[in-house]
Parts: sequence; C-alpha cells; structure tokens
Amino acid sequence: MFTKLDKLIALRNLRPKRKEGFLKVISVFSFLGIMLGVAVLIIVMSVMNGFRTDLTNKILGLNPHIVVEATNGKITKEYELKVTNLKKDLKIQRSVNGEGIILSRANTTGVLIKGAHKEDFLKSNISKNLTIGNPKNFSKNTIIVGNELAFDLNLKINDQVNLISTSYITTPIGSVPKQESFKVVGIFNSGFYEFDKKLIFLNLNDTLNFFDRSPENINLDIYLNNPLEANDLKEKIINLDPNKFVYTWSDLNKSFFSALKVERNVMFLILTLIIIVAAFNIISGLTILIKNKTKEIAILKCLGLSNFAIKKIFFLTGFSIGFLATLTGILLGVIFSIYIEEIRLFLSEVLNINIFPSDIYILEKMPSEINLSSLTIIFLFSIIVTALSSLFPAYFITKKNIMNSLKYD
Repeated sequence: MFTKLDKLIALRNLRPKRKEGFLKVISVFSFLGIMLGVAVLIIVMSVMNGFRTDLTNKILGLNPHIVVEATNGKITKEYELKVTNLKKDLKIQRSVNGEGIILSRANTTGVLIKGAHKEDFLKSNISKNLTIGNPKNFSKNTIIVGNELAFDLNLKINDQVNLISTSYITTPIGSVPKQESFKVVGIFNSGFYEFDKKLIFLNLNDTLNFFDRSPENINLDIYLNNPLEANDLKEKIINLDPNKFVYTWSDLNKSFFSALKVERNVMFLILTLIIIVAAFNIISGLTILIKNKTKEIAILKCLGLSNFAIKKIFFLTGFSIGFLATLTGILLGVIFSIYIEEIRLFLSEVLNINIFPSDIYILEKMPSEINLSSLTIIFLFSIIVTALSSLFPAYFITKKNIMNSLKYD
C-alpha cells in the first residue's frame, strides 16, 4: 500500500528541521498525549476489571449461591429433599444467621453470627483461611472470629468472650437478653475487610439455642458448580413453595455490581477524551507541516507524484505518530497493570500515605486484571481516532493551489 518513497518522505517529515522546532514540540505532545491516554485507559480498565473479579470471587467464596429462608413456617426434611432433587450438582448446607453483641475484656461491638455444622464448616473457604487455630477444634461452645475483629477486641486463641443475643429470657426481674460464653478457637482472614471485622462462626446447635430456635427453623445454603445458574434454579425453588423467601448471591449485590458497571463505562468514556484531545494535536501538527512543505509538495507534483501519493505520505506521517504512541501506551499500561500492587506499596512508603485503604475499598490489595478484549477495544479506538486525525489534513492538500507557490521562485 505504501511505497518506499512514501515511507522515506514520511520519515523525513517526522524529523523536522531546526527552524521547525515548534512543529517538533507539537509532534512530541501528540505522541505523549496518545501514549498516556492509552496507558491510563488500560490501567483504569484493568483495575476496574480486577476489582469486579476479585470482589465477585470473594463474595462467592464467603456466601451461598442461593439461600432459602422459611419466613412463615419451617424447612422440613421433605422440603429439603425436593430442593436436592432439582439439580444433580447442588450442595446443601444448613445454617442459622443472626445478630448479636460480643463482649471482651478490651471492648464491645455488634457482630453478624452464622451457625454451621462442623462438617460443613470444614468444607468452607473460611476453614481454609484460618491464620491462627485449627478448624477441627470448631465444636460446641467455641467461636471463630475474623482477624480485624480479633485485633479490635485484642482476642487470642483460647480467650473467653461473651455473646449477647437478640432473644430474651424471662427472669424474676423481667425479660433480659440471653448471654452465653464461648472460647475462641480460630481466627480467619477472608481478605474481605467487612467480613473480617463483623462475621463470627458458631456451632449450629449453639446458634439454635442462642437464638431460641427449633431445629427446623433454619436456612438452606445452596452451592452450585456454576454460580451463574443460580437465578434459573431460584425460580424452580420458588415454585416448590411460594411461602419460602429465596434469594441469590447476585440479588444481594445487584445494585453494587450495577453501579460498578456504570462507573466503569463512564470512566472509559471520560478517559477516551484524552486520546481524542491528543489526536487534535496531530491535526494541527499536520496542518502546519503541510503549510511549511507547500514548495516541497509542488516540486513532488512536478516530478510526477499524484495527489493520492502525496495524501498517503502525509497520512502516513500523522498515522505513524499515533500508531507508535498507541503501541508504547499499551506496553506501558500492561507493565503498570501487572506491577500495580508493587507500585502502590512503593508510593505508599515514599509518600507516607495509605493508598487504596482496605477499610474503604473493602479489598486488602489493589486488584488488576488485564482483559484481552479491553486491550483490543482500546487499541482499535486509538488507531481509528489517529487515522481520522491524519486523514483530514491530508485530504485537503489537493484543495489548495499548491502550484502557485512556485510561481515566483
């Protein structure tokens, strides 16, 4: 498509003479603008993709894919068997959820209580994420807490803590909240700040007694091999008994993931403006270059070059800047995305500030996921914008009366 002569002249145009220093400045800023725009766009998209993936994995690792609650009645063995028969690969665990207050020697705070059988707990991700303690010690009158909660309350293994229930017991002086003592046998680190700070685990029988519930007044936690099938199975479970309250992991986080998607799209649109603004520098640079090269263009036409050939030369000049800037930006963005956590730690140490605090952003470290489709979209968008920016000035070369420039030379 491009001849050797086209490439040679385009290369000479990319190296302006000393008297054309202003043109060189415009070319440099065009290159830097597109490069930084592409790099920043890749970094932001990678962080947003990583944040969504990491958060989804943690939510799926800590929460059931489907939960069935008996709001008006009880969950019987017969009903549980019907749910089990709906799909071959599902796994059902019995649990009890509630709220309470935990008291230690150091402090007091509200907590979310989850009761589970020992066998179910040993199969969970929490048991694999114990930083201190042995999950096999999880039994009657024991408790497992998150590392953030343990830090706040200064808890250690074998410490005794008191839990205050939301249920009441009757005494000669009136009704008072039920209170029981438990021994800490494990401390977990889920990587999810809110869970590590508020969630605790009790034995299922202890939890039933603590909240004064019957063995049938429990929840069914359903786990699937493919969590994306949760919504389809949810409809089948509702058809079994409309009185049961059924919700999925996506129902609990629908507004959050919708907001995350909108934010990602808005960030993409805003950051693409950097590339578009930088592309205007290519237009202005080529326009000035064409004006400065009017005599040279006239000479080339006298030597037999067609208008189309001259258009190709100046198009190639502008396109080369954008193409090289795009490749450099992609390389810079990918490298930065791969080592973004190391860069964050370095900047935090040098600047003495906490970049990406876990108590605000939920996750402990800055996530990053390089998506091939995102890279392709960013590359194509930058190339198209660059091509259009280079095409407009080159197209209007033949509209000018170039030959008049030689009239008095």
